[in-house]
Amino acid sequence: MLSLPNLLTLSRIVAVPLLVWFLWWPDWEAGYGIAFVLYCLMGITDYFDGYLARSSGAVSRLGIFLDPIADKIMVAAVILILVGTRDIPGVHVIAALVILLREIAVSGLREFLAQVQVSVPVSQLAKWKTTLQLVSLGGIILGGAVPDMAWVHNVGIVALWGAAVLTVLTGWDYLRVGLKHMD
Repeated sequence: MLSLPNLLTLSRIVAVPLLVWFLWWPDWEAGYGIAFVLYCLMGITDYFDGYLARSSGAVSRLGIFLDPIADKIMVAAVILILVGTRDIPGVHVIAALVILLREIAVSGLREFLAQVQVSVPVSQLAKWKTTLQLVSLGGIILGGAVPDMAWVHNVGIVALWGAAVLTVLTGWDYLRVGLKHMD
């Protein structure tokens, strides 16, 4: 249960409050810089926990359960704090909301499908969606660390909208599969 891959996954969950703390003050550029480094480390552990589990034959039920939860906790916490600090401002909150709502809906759908013993594998498009989400939020965080380089923040916002579009497309894919198993 306490294999290296599972510890890496758990470390992401434990690091979320620290990440939020560094982002709490929107004018603290150093805090945003530290948050960006921490966020990148969390993203790297997301890759390595799965890679290590598969390559060493240490895939566990705990890891399968915790990995997507760790991802959702991290993304949701970052979105909420960035909306709260207005780093995701105005109309761009819609893109953030689309991402959050899809995560909740797909989690519920996966739970329902598990009860009827249907597994929905993660599609390649969903992996790109996750990557674009992580890049977009990272860009927005980095933009807070280097406010004189407004283009960094703007790239993050554009990527956030791209992630929202992929979120809708992949959410629709999951919903189509789920609807086939509902009566």
